[in-house]
Amino acid sequence: MTISADERDALYKVIYSRRDVRGQFLADPVPEEVLRRVLDAAHHAPSVGFMQPWDFVVVRDFEVRKQIKAGFETAHAEAAAMFEGAKREQYRSFKLEGILEAPVGVCVTCDRTRSGEVVIGRTANPEMDLYSSVCAVQNLWLAARAENLGVGWVSIIHHDSVRQALGIPEHIVPVAWLCIGYVSFFHDTPELEQAGWLPRLALEELVHQEQW
Repeated sequence: MTISADERDALYKVIYSRRDVRGQFLADPVPEEVLRRVLDAAHHAPSVGFMQPWDFVVVRDFEVRKQIKAGFETAHAEAAAMFEGAKREQYRSFKLEGILEAPVGVCVTCDRTRSGEVVIGRTANPEMDLYSSVCAVQNLWLAARAENLGVGWVSIIHHDSVRQALGIPEHIVPVAWLCIGYVSFFHDTPELEQAGWLPRLALEELVHQEQW
């Protein structure tokens, strides 16, 4: 299958316009067929040994999302204490999640037992199954952007908080809590870059030829 120039350009547009959305979510519901397409894109991510270790827990219930929010608040306070001085105050000023504002939350997990103990490609590097689930997150994120949906990854939360709120078995690893919904606008550049937290690094500084 050959990709046309227009299709190539559309893919790059999606990649470069993807944002981690925190505060622009609208209350508009996400249609089932749209969410299905986005989840199907996630399900077509590459996975080590074709083990497909992911599951997707779709959460619309406000009370459940309030439990996730409480878990975020606990981890958020812990994180703030790790920064010092002006950085701590700047960190506290950031809007870092949209758990209650977004109409849908999706938890992406990893079942590390799904294909047994020995998995093609996971023998030397056992963490490859976790990376596979992260690939599913990226697929979901890009597909959502192509659907004009915003996505925010809430990483400031302990796995046990997510497990308890969603009834996830102990052997399943929660990889990502994603806030999903239509938004009022997408930022032109990442918010942390705008805030001066960190700059985007130059690609030339990160590419090595032949050896490090």
